[in-house]
Amino acid sequence: MTFADLDNMLLLQGPALARLTDEEFFDLCQHNPTLRLERTADHNIIAMPPAGSESSRKSSEIVFQLMLWNRQHQLSHVYESSAGFTLPDGSVRSPDAAWLGRAAFDSLSEEQRQRFPPVCSAFVVEVRSPSDGLASLRRKMEVYLANGVELGFLLDPAAETAYVYRRGQEPEELVGFDRALSAEPTLPGFELDLHPLRRR
Repeated sequence: MTFADLDNMLLLQGPALARLTDEEFFDLCQHNPTLRLERTADHNIIAMPPAGSESSRKSSEIVFQLMLWNRQHQLSHVYESSAGFTLPDGSVRSPDAAWLGRAAFDSLSEEQRQRFPPVCSAFVVEVRSPSDGLASLRRKMEVYLANGVELGFLLDPAAETAYVYRRGQEPEELVGFDRALSAEPTLPGFELDLHPLRRR
């Protein structure tokens, strides 16, 4: 990973950062609430710019649809972008939207739930903002799959293009937001309506 393909994200490196424990990284994030921080598997820290209002609106629409479905089905829990998850490779990632299955949630202690829990969501969504490079987001989706995510949607509202990532399959590219994306069988009965995310 180079600065060139991190776009407007800032990559922090160094032996001191590599020695940070999970607890120390969590504390660093708590002491810097205005920064959106993630951590790679080799403990480099990525600082991302705040989302613009339009990107935030679109991410909120996705979380709303996901929460509405989850409330109707009562299957488990939905998270928005401020939640961090410690993946099996040691990285800490914060998807724009995520759904954690019941068994994974129940496996966590109350203390783990208060921090960046060591668990991988079954379903994640990333929404490309103007400051995001597509290549780096696609790599992020591959990291999710490699760590156990079953299904992921990468959405590029500016191009009205969706990329669907399913474990064990090549990503599917779908052009046009005049559709809904099925999350079957990972999320039974859930379809993400892309119409509200279209350019206006």
